[in-house]
Amino acid sequence: MSDARIAAAAPQAIRREDYRQPDWLVPEIALDFDLDPAATRVRATLHVTRNGAHDRALVLNGDGLEAASVKVDGVAAQNWRMDGQDLVIPLTGDAHTIETEVVIAPERNTQLQGLYASSGMLCTQCEAEGFRRITFFPDRPDVLSKYKVRMTADKARFPVLLANGDPIAQGPAEGGRHWAEWHDPFPKPSYLFALVAGDLVANTGSFTTMSGREVQLGIYVRAPDLPKTDHALHALKLSMKWDEDVYGREYDLDVFNIVAVDDFNFGAMENKGLNVFNSRYILADPDTATDWDYDAIAAVVAHEYFHNWSGNRVTCRDWFQLSLKEGFTVFRDQSFSADQGSAAVKRIEDVRSLRASQFPEDAGPLAHPVRPDEYIEISNFYTATIYNKGAELIRMMATILGPQKFRAATDLYFDRFDGTAATCEDFVASMEEAGGVDLGQFRRWYSQAGTPRVSANLVQDGATTRLALAQTVPPTPGQPVKEPMVLPLKIRLFGEKSGAPLTDEQLVLLDKPEQELRFEGLPERAVLSINRGFSAPVIVDANRSAADLAFLSAHDDDPFARYEAMQQLMLDTLVAAVTTGKGEHGALIDAVRNTLTDPSLDRAFIAEAVLLPSDSFIGDQMAVVDPDAIFRAREALRADLGNLLEPEWRAAYEGARANRFEYSPAAKGARRLKNVALGYIAASGAADAAELAYAQFDAADNMTDRQGGLATLVNGTSSLREKAIQAFYQRYAGNALVLDKWFQTQALSSRDDTLAAVEKLARHPDFTLANPNRARALVGAFSINQRAFHDPSGRGYRFVADQLIALDKLNPQTAAKLVPPLGRWKRFDADRAAKMRGELERIVASPGLSKDMFEQATKSLD
Repeated sequence: MSDARIAAAAPQAIRREDYRQPDWLVPEIALDFDLDPAATRVRATLHVTRNGAHDRALVLNGDGLEAASVKVDGVAAQNWRMDGQDLVIPLTGDAHTIETEVVIAPERNTQLQGLYASSGMLCTQCEAEGFRRITFFPDRPDVLSKYKVRMTADKARFPVLLANGDPIAQGPAEGGRHWAEWHDPFPKPSYLFALVAGDLVANTGSFTTMSGREVQLGIYVRAPDLPKTDHALHALKLSMKWDEDVYGREYDLDVFNIVAVDDFNFGAMENKGLNVFNSRYILADPDTATDWDYDAIAAVVAHEYFHNWSGNRVTCRDWFQLSLKEGFTVFRDQSFSADQGSAAVKRIEDVRSLRASQFPEDAGPLAHPVRPDEYIEISNFYTATIYNKGAELIRMMATILGPQKFRAATDLYFDRFDGTAATCEDFVASMEEAGGVDLGQFRRWYSQAGTPRVSANLVQDGATTRLALAQTVPPTPGQPVKEPMVLPLKIRLFGEKSGAPLTDEQLVLLDKPEQELRFEGLPERAVLSINRGFSAPVIVDANRSAADLAFLSAHDDDPFARYEAMQQLMLDTLVAAVTTGKGEHGALIDAVRNTLTDPSLDRAFIAEAVLLPSDSFIGDQMAVVDPDAIFRAREALRADLGNLLEPEWRAAYEGARANRFEYSPAAKGARRLKNVALGYIAASGAADAAELAYAQFDAADNMTDRQGGLATLVNGTSSLREKAIQAFYQRYAGNALVLDKWFQTQALSSRDDTLAAVEKLARHPDFTLANPNRARALVGAFSINQRAFHDPSGRGYRFVADQLIALDKLNPQTAAKLVPPLGRWKRFDADRAAKMRGELERIVASPGLSKDMFEQATKSLD
């Protein structure tokens, strides 16, 4: 499709600069639901008030709705009209009561936005603009209302009726039906509305707040899943206590409920008092959930609970401010998780995630600022930039202010903007006022896209040691020229011979294109430790040799910097092997050996430090990605590490083999190291590797070890491979969440035949695009399998494009989020690039393409 045809077909973009206060406010709304999967009747009563001096009509957003009736102040309205999807009502006075009635069909709602059916229950998802699929309303985050909700439904089919806020009444109705009423006394935007009706049971508990109020807690699931909810309930209680202790924030309702839903586009949703969760982030027991799952459940439960203040009590003025709530809350949930276990390992995991998803986003056609300037479909901006990079911005401000001033600043922010819709600027201004700092230049982090690069050159000249720092921010779409950023860099110097610190750690605010630091009278050659703790989300290019990096991997007193030195040493070795065919790895072998045998390190840290960078991260370091060369170099290095350090890997494996399941930092670390060691033993070509992996798979008392054994076998050629795949499937055939792991493990396989296997799995009876988790498990996982996806034939691209075109017809939001791997076509050789671009063009030319997919695919063509 030509650029002109794309421009002609483009839906209108919404721009931040066009923001205008809402014409009408809705202080109160009452909703009456007559629930039925095929035909739910929704009666809405809105008390509206004119906002300011104007004569503009009331516009109520809708999406796929037809008005069965419209009343103004109790009288049938005669002059209302439809403007596209929206209901327009001219009004003369300043305050009115508007009543509308619509009928919707939840069971036909495959988009999973609004009110929809999932596994026999009815549930809602309204963020960002799903409420307009339920009833006519000014569906924008700066219209805050108090909600009263009444639900009537068949009691046998839907015995549990839940909504936001606190329950106020319930009772029987005619014909075997019943009703319930809920009231939320706190004003909230429509995106936080929630309703759930189903045959559910609850794991209940209570929490006493710091002021002595008792809050009733409930996690609602289908009866067979009830035993898998204890971990989530425990995490909820920990989160409530942590938010009181660290931020002074107390929960404000009498009840807090969570519902697990099988079909869900997101991880979870923070609806006031009624959080709706993807089941994968609630259900856990040792047999079905990995340690990663347990950790993710705790983090997501915490994240959604923390939103009660950073998102609900203080919400965002418009969707351009999305990171106001999401970036801040990610920072809060990361801090919570760090406090529950190893802070160092948590930081490593967070940075790895940032580099795997956000850095490529910043370097590609979909790059956008943390506070975007425009969008076509807001759901496309629920991105790693908004969430993960947004969290790094909060972390940098916390670093600049220090703990006490940062807490004072968050107190000021919450107190000043409680009950309002705020902006990113409001948050930064609170930091400035309470912290006594000028963050004027720092604001560029919100307006400029791209990952800054920092060069660091340490030179010793006689008694003077100079550290020359320079920063650049690369061009991104729509932003060819960038201004210098404020980069808080923690640095320290170590003595090359003594291994001792030569300086204290200092925080350097690099806010100019170039800056130089001088150190006088250092007694020996210094080795630079920079960006300690990953204090700024930047790429650092430093003049450190392999020996320097090996030294830091053994002596640096900052855990993240120690890990980073090892990773950089691995990365340098691999990039050299790919680009020159040579890779001297003697220093790396010794560094890994030293780390493996260091008794002062915990196993979780060792496991992270000795793990090689991923194929895709290696590719991110190259001007043109060569998937096959990267794969060969990485596999060769894995084999060398496995062979040359086989006694150390076996010792690490045996040291953790007897570890029985316990959810504790030590036990998790042991399992993590055991599975990393198993991978290296297999990479060495050891004759007993497959038997070792199958024995672990077969005897495991937990999913972490079982999946670890399966993954090792799935990547290999042993005859035990197929046996393990079938055994896993038969054991968990009735468990959708575990079958997602089965699909994903095969989609990520490093074998030569993975593409063919994935094409076959897409025809498996248990594969469906209707469930977002299943689509992500196969299609999403395959698209990040660099070698298989980028098969020279182009079949991988065609497979993904075919799936996305089909998925767009069912669920545009989920489909659009799977486009980015195709959009990185400029990073690859001409033949692959042409094939990837061709598939994007085919997607854009597909009839009936959604706004979600159109925006992602057309931007990816640029």
